[in-house]
Amino acid sequence: MLAATDAVALPRTSQRQQHLSSDTTTAPEALTFSDLGLSPKVLSAVTDAGYTQPTPIQAGAIPHALLGKDILGIAQTGTGKTASFVLPMLTRLEKGRARARMPRTLILEPTRELAAQVEENFIRYGKNHKLNIALLIGGVSFDEQDKKLERGADVLIATPGRLLDHRERGKLLLNGVEILVIDEADRMLDMGFIPDIERICEMIPFTRQTLFFSATMPPEITKLTEKFLHAPVRVEVSKAASAATNIIQRLVKSGSKPWDKRETLRNLMKAEDAELKNAIIFCNRKVEVSELFRSLLKYDFDAGALHGDMDQRARMQMLANFRDGKLRYLVASDVAARGLDIPDVSHVFNYDVPIHAEDYVHRIGRTGRAGRSGKSFTIATKSDTKYIDAIERLIGNKIEWHDGDLSTVVASESSEDEAPRRGRGAPRRAGRKDEDRKDRGERKPRERHAKPSDEAPADAAREEQPVVAEAAVADIGERRQRKEAIRSENSERKVSDRNNENRAPERGDTRPQRAGNSRPARNNRGGDDNDGTVGFGDDMPAFMKIVAKV
Repeated sequence: MLAATDAVALPRTSQRQQHLSSDTTTAPEALTFSDLGLSPKVLSAVTDAGYTQPTPIQAGAIPHALLGKDILGIAQTGTGKTASFVLPMLTRLEKGRARARMPRTLILEPTRELAAQVEENFIRYGKNHKLNIALLIGGVSFDEQDKKLERGADVLIATPGRLLDHRERGKLLLNGVEILVIDEADRMLDMGFIPDIERICEMIPFTRQTLFFSATMPPEITKLTEKFLHAPVRVEVSKAASAATNIIQRLVKSGSKPWDKRETLRNLMKAEDAELKNAIIFCNRKVEVSELFRSLLKYDFDAGALHGDMDQRARMQMLANFRDGKLRYLVASDVAARGLDIPDVSHVFNYDVPIHAEDYVHRIGRTGRAGRSGKSFTIATKSDTKYIDAIERLIGNKIEWHDGDLSTVVASESSEDEAPRRGRGAPRRAGRKDEDRKDRGERKPRERHAKPSDEAPADAAREEQPVVAEAAVADIGERRQRKEAIRSENSERKVSDRNNENRAPERGDTRPQRAGNSRPARNNRGGDDNDGTVGFGDDMPAFMKIVAKV
């Protein structure tokens, strides 16, 4: 590190060539945080937190960040990248004060969890500072966030979407930003935030200092660094997209059916129970997170769930419970794969092989952090072969099989004890209708002309029905009886009307009745045709009869 510090005095051209050509920066064993140029307040907070020696990425990035240089930091997950920008920012923010709606620094994070985690780091290491910290993430009231911005934010931590929302509402001005941090840049690319970041960078003064951190460096990210950074100091402490050597990696074969994979996972968890302290189980889709979570609860595993559709408070509470040891297993989507600081995770299980090879590096990086050892197991089926090949090409190593490769997998013909649950919108499998109904405990629909003995439920089944159901059945029976009574009364009335139509004509009615005519005769009330008047019948006034005879 001393050599790297001396290099600052070299001419600008040779200095840049030295920084860009060095692929690995390591910290001497005797180097401490006091050698990096941090302020006494920051050093005191770091010491209270229990840290004495910086990690390689911290030792390489902090001195240049204190000098105001742009930094391109590349390091595998779990190496302390967050402190690489938090500690120098705290030192530089000791001078000056923020104005209303004009933050002094801006940190962009891809997920809410990462943003909240960075806020915790600023609170921990900035306890000796009187800094205003504002967190702009979704799932939180705009009013609370506006109040923090009105007071003036020395540190603004935000996700791109919520930041632009405040900017468009006129509650935020970015022309006072002195330091911009883009964290987990490769994750920003995967989530489609790059256009938003470009818009944000156009709102920030060109003279800013930019700190750019990423665990992997795909070609798209390299192009972004050329656009966002000016003469950056490249600090790369390990090969890009490489897995930590202190993590034992294994592939586990399984059948392709969901119940086969769930059984394989349960057997694996039981086999590792002696060494397993806690574990994160990664799935590719949110619906699989929910299904696997319910399955583990059914088999009495102490598990929780975490995915992007959950409420923000529920997500933070679930993470807090897992950190505090209240949950042993956390079933999660890739929202938990990037940058979350859960220091002592002993195992990682990939229930699904990640589609993007870079996600594999981030997932298994949740274990083996800060020099600890860890284990990762990836459940693979025959359809996952191409994804496994891509992962092995990325990390440059072959992953060993735990109990034989996929050539020994035999297709399973029988399902597990639990009935397979169909996801919302999933097609029904042919030939399984009756089996599914039986597994779910549903009765077949009653035939229309069933015998009375078939309609009555069995005594045992009747006893299991709740009281509310019995009342509902009684009410239905009572309504049915009323309908039958009304129907019978109407039928009798129709028969009576038909008999009245077919009765013998009364005296004075000489018109013949037409056979088969259901309609009554017009003068069926006994009117006299000799009177010469039609339509009045017996009710015709007497004076009209006299006039008619004349």
